[in-house]
Amino acid sequence: MTNEAATATTTAEAAPAPEPIPHGLGASLQPADARAKTEGTFPYAADLWAEGLLWAAVLRSPHPRARIVSIDTSHAREMPGVRAVVTHEDVPGSPVHGRGKADRPVFASEAVRHHGEPIAAVAADHPDTARMAAAAVIVEYEVLDPVTDPELAFEADALHPDGNLIRHIPLHHGDQSAAGEIVVEGQYRIGRADPAPIGAEAGLAVPRPDGGVELYLASTDPHADRDTAAAVYGLSPDQVKIVVTGVPGATADREDQGFQLPLGLLALKTGCPVKLTATREESFLGHAHRHPTLLRYRHHADAEGRLVKVEAQILLDAGPYADTSAEALAAAVSFACGPYVVPNAFIEGWAVRTNNPPSGHVRGEGAMQVCAAYEAQMDKLAKKLGLDPAELRMRNVMATGDILPTGQTVTCPAPVAELLEAVQEYPLPPLPKDTPEEEWLLPGGPEGAGEPGAVRRGVGYGLGMVHMLGAEGADEVSTATVKVQDGIATVLCAAVETGQGFTTLARQIVQETLGVEEVHVAPVDTDQPPAGAGCRGRHTWVSGGAVERAAKMVRTQLLQPLAHKFGMSTELLQITDGKITSYDGVLSTTVAEELHGKELWATAQCRPHPTEPLDGAGQGDAFVGMAFCAVRAVVDVDIEIGSVRVVELAVAQDVGRILNPAQLAARIEAGVTQGVGIALTENLRTPRGLIRHPDLTGYSLPTALDAPDIRIVRLVEERDVVAPFGAKAASAVPVVTSPAAIASAVRAATGRPVNRLPIRPQAAVVTGQ
Repeated sequence: MTNEAATATTTAEAAPAPEPIPHGLGASLQPADARAKTEGTFPYAADLWAEGLLWAAVLRSPHPRARIVSIDTSHAREMPGVRAVVTHEDVPGSPVHGRGKADRPVFASEAVRHHGEPIAAVAADHPDTARMAAAAVIVEYEVLDPVTDPELAFEADALHPDGNLIRHIPLHHGDQSAAGEIVVEGQYRIGRADPAPIGAEAGLAVPRPDGGVELYLASTDPHADRDTAAAVYGLSPDQVKIVVTGVPGATADREDQGFQLPLGLLALKTGCPVKLTATREESFLGHAHRHPTLLRYRHHADAEGRLVKVEAQILLDAGPYADTSAEALAAAVSFACGPYVVPNAFIEGWAVRTNNPPSGHVRGEGAMQVCAAYEAQMDKLAKKLGLDPAELRMRNVMATGDILPTGQTVTCPAPVAELLEAVQEYPLPPLPKDTPEEEWLLPGGPEGAGEPGAVRRGVGYGLGMVHMLGAEGADEVSTATVKVQDGIATVLCAAVETGQGFTTLARQIVQETLGVEEVHVAPVDTDQPPAGAGCRGRHTWVSGGAVERAAKMVRTQLLQPLAHKFGMSTELLQITDGKITSYDGVLSTTVAEELHGKELWATAQCRPHPTEPLDGAGQGDAFVGMAFCAVRAVVDVDIEIGSVRVVELAVAQDVGRILNPAQLAARIEAGVTQGVGIALTENLRTPRGLIRHPDLTGYSLPTALDAPDIRIVRLVEERDVVAPFGAKAASAVPVVTSPAAIASAVRAATGRPVNRLPIRPQAAVVTGQ
């Protein structure tokens, strides 16, 4: 061997070993589906196929309110290639459905109550044939004047057999006669926002030999959807199976049930697989939107700026059906005062039916609307008292141990003061330079009509809060199974991955608990035990908790033989980096060696402590836990044309514990960007109940060019002792808080009241400058 060869060998041997791939809780583990989504091979429902496939189309009402005189399907049935046409007469089971309350017809029969309500569905050999056949269904309408103003719904004729009032919550807390030296009032309106799911809403229904049906859907709550489908089809739940396909993002109930249900009916009627891919227009017409809200507030404070009393009226426009409006109203009323100490609160809340598009669960429902209003009130108080807006907020912030207006004690960590202090102290961004190469930094961009001299900078603040899990007695439970065979772990849990990162978290939990590197999460279907809906961060809590408990049970099975052999308890053994060691160092082996040839498994449940419904005075321990956020917004406003550019959003958030740093940052940034859309651009216009421009050209979503600099300045890790891992939901609270902060900054820049979201250009114009 030559000296050169020996040197090369020595160098190679001395080369450092590759860095181990991080795993376990606290690591930024890459999502398992990241590569498939990047390469375009991820299986979405729109990509599914089956032998003998038929195509479906749905006929929807062109009117927001009408009486149906007759429905004639004969022309559609006679068209070549049409295999089935179904209407309300073909529904064998329950004619109604609904997430919160079953009050929404599968197909309209006697009346239509909103623009786009389903009336009939068609299955045909070709998608174009299906669409033409649906258009050939002749419906005779008696068009009626729609009720589109929720304030008029109280006196209007009943729009639904259940009446126009869905829920009324009168909240009474403290002394009604209390009054402050300083009083400010305001009226606020929040527009209708659409969840605008990224991918097309699509599904495939396949009939089964036993007379049942399988539905392949991007469902976010498969067991609830299965039970609804079974009731509509007149089948038992075990005859209906839902297989969850890839979910292309979800910030609300991902799939419209009025879209899902006709699929199974057509498959059962034809005996063939049936597929439906909704157009963007159909998505806008069918699925639930954020509740448009009218809010009236009166804040009382003493001369030092401390809140004495809050009075408010909150009116949610539910559209024609109840859906989850009762739950949204409970959140709005309960959090109507925000994360502030308010000794006396008197809130009236209503959710009413109208002939506007349906409203339902959208991220931060209820809490987002009231946050925009109470933060506007705090700005008004600060201005009237001559105080800095951040200082006024600091004098009133909530902390652990304080009491909500519902009478519930805040037992979870509530570091609101720390969050506000963090964003307040963060350095402000520099002012833009007035040079041609920096024109893109101006509101409206380089092609805008504004002038640099008309630009004003504003700084504003927002403090927000949301509840986690369900509320008012909701049974929050999830089940998970962990299996280990040949050193490979598999997690079975019906928690749907909607982009919130549950599958990654489940892998991290098992890696941390068992020291197993390779962990797979099985696809979700309703053959597995229920895990509940994928919203409000509940899967991190209940489903992650179930996975952890099952993994710990497997850990005990793994360690018990070793502990028994060495005469010690399993608590004296630990698993670190794939190695099992005892406290005294006597025992040292590897997980792989101990798992060789073994198959271990365990199933566990996680159920948080129970809550209770709000009583007749709006009092009760209605929530399991809460999360908090502070946002400081910096905006530039062209006060001549009213264009707004969000320069920077500084965010501090109460997260409990960081389980995956990269994933957490992504969720916060996404939530903040969604808030930018709510504040400035997203408004589904519905004149006289008709959706105008139901597409992504007429409905303006923020793009990458609209996203501001987002600075996550502090993540407070104060663990919630009742939550698994101590972690809190991360996605909803920045959505709730950032629109209020942006509106606050526009007020600071213009001196205008800004009492409506999204902010119209005319609201930011300053005359007489």
